[in-house]
Amino acid sequence: MGTASDGLGVYAGRAAGLVGTQIASYRVEREIGRGGMAVVYCARDLRLDRMVALKLLAPEMARNDIFRRRFTHESRVAAAIDHPHIVPIFEAGEMDGVLYIAMRYVSGLDLRALLDRDGPLPVVTALRIAAQVASALDAAHEHDLVHRDVKPGNILVAQGTDSDHPEHVYLTDFGLTKKSLSLTGFTTVGEFVGTLDYVAPEQISGRPVDGRCDLYSLACVVYETLAGGPPFQRDEDIALLWAHQYDSPPALSEKRPGTPPAMDAVLAKALAKVPEDRYGSCLEFVAALRVAASGAGQGSHPQTQVDAEVLAAGQYSGPPPEPPLWARPVFGRPRR
Repeated sequence: MGTASDGLGVYAGRAAGLVGTQIASYRVEREIGRGGMAVVYCARDLRLDRMVALKLLAPEMARNDIFRRRFTHESRVAAAIDHPHIVPIFEAGEMDGVLYIAMRYVSGLDLRALLDRDGPLPVVTALRIAAQVASALDAAHEHDLVHRDVKPGNILVAQGTDSDHPEHVYLTDFGLTKKSLSLTGFTTVGEFVGTLDYVAPEQISGRPVDGRCDLYSLACVVYETLAGGPPFQRDEDIALLWAHQYDSPPALSEKRPGTPPAMDAVLAKALAKVPEDRYGSCLEFVAALRVAASGAGQGSHPQTQVDAEVLAAGQYSGPPPEPPLWARPVFGRPRR
């Protein structure tokens, strides 16, 4: 059996060499995704006999002391967020110079694959997915955690529980925020880490960011689910960056005839160049978009008549139920 040091082969184009390797208590079974900084495998947790998603980071990151400390801290913060639409993190650690994160394995497509397969979504479906992602982002922002790379590939769409909840959405990739990279020399002046189609203007210019940059990215994603493409599409990267900073987004009603003009105004506000001009939260944005879609009036496209409960998947009211008496010592929390 190999060791985690074989992870160097992943970044040399030998990803298949890790299959069958044991990393900590996880046995790698197959690759399920990769990016510039990491590769994700389906792996078996040998302690609990369950499947997990095991994310391995590029070995050079583990050699940076600042990054390693931030990685550990931010993984713990992300793991502490107990939210139904954030992929749970089981463990984060280091073995043989390779940093890893073990997360819940979610069976299903990511939103990128779903859009590539089906094209633009019905308005009701798009808003139902958006509400769940918005709820996850707002919960992260309450913990002072900014995602910075909201995109369709980081939104997992699993099968829902019933006809009223046909899909269950998870937001992933919280274990490694892009702030860690910018603070440790993995980005240089004038460069940022993110996906160009969804990156906020303040990220491009290097200004301080908060949860409103995630709101901007979410608006780009929602626009794509409705229009079939992101709001800004250019042939050159530099032109795309310029568009995010200075160009107005094309009206959704032009890209998808039949949608009410009120939705154009909501998306324009969410995509404002200045963070202070956007909505105060991600759920506030989705709620406004729902109102705009459902209040279309006479003669609107039937798909724009959005169910009034479309946000139910992203909103949770009231305190959580108390555990039974016999279980309270285990939970160890005071009663409210």
